[in-house]
Amino acid sequence: MTTLFDDVRVIDADTHYTEPPDLWTSRAPAQYRDRVLHIEERNDVPTWVIDDAEFGFARGGGVVDHDGGKIPFVESMEKDIDWVHPGAWDPEARLRVMDECGIHAQVLYPNIVGLGGHMLNKLVGDEALRLLCLEIYNDAMAELQDQSNLRLVPMPVMPAWNVDLCVRETERCAALGLRGVNMTSDPEELGSPDLASREWDPLWEACAALDLPVHFHIGASNAAMDFYGRYFWPSQHEYVKPAIGGSMLFINNARVVINTIFAGIFDRFPKLKMVSVESGIGWIPFILETMDYELLENAPEQAKALARKPSEYFPDHWYGTFWFERNQGDVQGLIDRVGEDNVLFETDFPHPTCLYPSPLDTVADAMSALRPETRRKVMGENAAKLYRL
Repeated sequence: MTTLFDDVRVIDADTHYTEPPDLWTSRAPAQYRDRVLHIEERNDVPTWVIDDAEFGFARGGGVVDHDGGKIPFVESMEKDIDWVHPGAWDPEARLRVMDECGIHAQVLYPNIVGLGGHMLNKLVGDEALRLLCLEIYNDAMAELQDQSNLRLVPMPVMPAWNVDLCVRETERCAALGLRGVNMTSDPEELGSPDLASREWDPLWEACAALDLPVHFHIGASNAAMDFYGRYFWPSQHEYVKPAIGGSMLFINNARVVINTIFAGIFDRFPKLKMVSVESGIGWIPFILETMDYELLENAPEQAKALARKPSEYFPDHWYGTFWFERNQGDVQGLIDRVGEDNVLFETDFPHPTCLYPSPLDTVADAMSALRPETRRKVMGENAAKLYRL
């Protein structure tokens, strides 16, 4: 293992946690145990079921097997939890993987409930049951964080169908010690206003006051994932399609950055922080420049209503995540354009494109070209500050 990172606690800002089969049944009140999310064999296929409705195949949620080998995404879609590396779902196994890889802490995002919690919000009809499942998930994530002594830092999901419930759950999660919130990018799918509406101001106010950054993972809505399936041309090879869809999902998070800034959210909540998760950073300088040009060109009066140029909000309010980019050998130049205080390191374990089995060796060349202070910030110091670690 490389010694390049001996002067920093490496913090991985994007990984995924495959929900164990008993996550909900082991915590639900007795009268709900047959109704909450659980796995049943249906037509000889392990299937997530809720309230007798099928939620989907109980996938392993990763491309890494027990021996540390990786397979293409298309093949992983047919693999269940018995196949995937135990580090995907077993906290003790995950900590062993982290120790082997030289990673001190990891931020965790879900699988079955949706990358932004949107699948749980969308598919469970009974609101009381939906809220119970969401609260159980967040309680389990708080337990996971406590038991790992803050080495595992899961992001709780929000009841995005209701603004008031989001505020209440944010306050509850803060009391549990969780370090941020995970939000869908398109709550209007669930019957709520879209995020540009001032009706969401109570949530932004709560997050800012409680020092909880708001996270937008790529594919964090049904609309975003639908685009994943539209970006490629239908005649492309089945293995090529996820390579196209995945690449475009990264850039799709630009719409979230642009919308939040143009909506004036940060003028109203100057302490609010947001994170664009698993989206890379190479697109950010272009989008910042584009925002300044396009808003002034197309909406000059609305541009005047903002306190600053659109690009000037990013350094104070947004973070991006970096993992495989090389930027034609000028990673320092790229990070300088984004802002060395605004970049977090990620591996995406155990998902497709994850840096595994040797993530630090994989990024060593790129990181060795950075100024020492930049390298330390990207590899851990920025995340330690953001998540109060």
